[in-house]
Amino acid sequence: MRQYDLVVIGSGPAGEKGAAQAAYFGKKVAVVEYATQVGGASINTGTLPSKILRESALYFSGLKQRGLYGIDYSLREGLTVANFMHRKDVLVERERAKVRENLAAHQVDLIAGAASFEDRTTVAVRTDKEVLHLGGKAILIATGSCPHRPAEIPFDDRAVFDSDSILRMDQIPRSLAVVGGGVIGCEYASIFTALGVEVSLVDGRDRVLPFLDRELSERLRERLSGLGVRFHLGERMGPITRTQQGVRIELPSGQVIETEAALFAAGRRGAVDRLCLERAGLAVNPRGYIEVNKSYQTAVPSIYAAGDVIGFPALASTSMEQGRVAVCHAFGFSYKQRLASMLPMGVYTIPEISAVGETEESCKEKGISYEVGRARYSNNARGMITGDSAGLLKLLFRREDRQLLGVHIIGESATELVHLGMMVLESGGTIDLFIDFVFNYPTLSEMYKYAAYDGLGNLSGHKLRQG
Repeated sequence: MRQYDLVVIGSGPAGEKGAAQAAYFGKKVAVVEYATQVGGASINTGTLPSKILRESALYFSGLKQRGLYGIDYSLREGLTVANFMHRKDVLVERERAKVRENLAAHQVDLIAGAASFEDRTTVAVRTDKEVLHLGGKAILIATGSCPHRPAEIPFDDRAVFDSDSILRMDQIPRSLAVVGGGVIGCEYASIFTALGVEVSLVDGRDRVLPFLDRELSERLRERLSGLGVRFHLGERMGPITRTQQGVRIELPSGQVIETEAALFAAGRRGAVDRLCLERAGLAVNPRGYIEVNKSYQTAVPSIYAAGDVIGFPALASTSMEQGRVAVCHAFGFSYKQRLASMLPMGVYTIPEISAVGETEESCKEKGISYEVGRARYSNNARGMITGDSAGLLKLLFRREDRQLLGVHIIGESATELVHLGMMVLESGGTIDLFIDFVFNYPTLSEMYKYAAYDGLGNLSGHKLRQG
């Protein structure tokens, strides 16, 4: 039996940062990783690989240049996914090395093997050579999530893919059906559309990304429609079968979609199958995730869980902080006791989207009297320089005191721009701050100023014309 202060199961964002945090304060820590590589889905199958594919798609398709020069680039003949993935392999290995170096620098024991609970304080690890038993005063479960693969879907990872296996397809199909209008479905629909693939997106809801402010959700649908995506919203997927040509999907409306390949991106579940949670007195909720309190403590006080294994928001950025908060609570460190109240959402579609705070819908539900200010990339010098003429920055603020309530952006660098608004939100600031700020020119950031001017004009009933 090896004894540790903290045993971490999983080396993704939550596991790595939680382990390093505990070790930084002098605790003896072990990290157990089942996969052949460290970093979890964030580095190996999800966040980084898909974003690298996105940038490659933008580059090879010339999509960014179309607004600048009116040139309609065609995808180079014969390109395969492997052409795009070479850069991914280089960058992913670099990030894996950073994880290994971070754990080594903090003197964390990294153990390769399959972990399962023996009891509430003991984890068995099956390695290639032996079974190790690790005792932990505290245990952090950070095993992430995996794609949901319903039995009725004929996954073969040749024509029918999930969000992990699609990055391993051996060639780019001429047509692709995407089932699911959530983050993963919309991101891949936009990426493959940029590559010249005919994409059909199916979702049973009336709009894509329904957690977004409706105006941004509709604007994304319009942009993707303009690029060629065919939407089948309000349609539950019917029977899906393999054909000689690829895939056939029947919809309840009677429509039939026939494509060379299909991506099923309609949900994920906690990756807990091998853990034997019942031996530790733990269970999962109906969605397959572990339930925790605000300190990421499970029903067993000495066992914590963080990251995708606990469900929403399932973002690498929040997972890192959840892991840190969990271990600080476990050992009574005063360093980090909670996540920030404002958490940004980033969606790497083409165009990208980012949002933080209230939406128009949530303001109405809560009875908040609000006003809106907008600034369009088409009126911004940097927006025109970059060729993005359809982007939008939208501010929501309370009418009586002009306190900022929400920031919603669709367009170039949205996931970078949102942080300025998030800082004002977190500090309880008003839109007057944006008017007082001096921004570099030309920048996209100065849209905050003109969105604030627009909001003040809407508040007073007339437009304020500012040059």
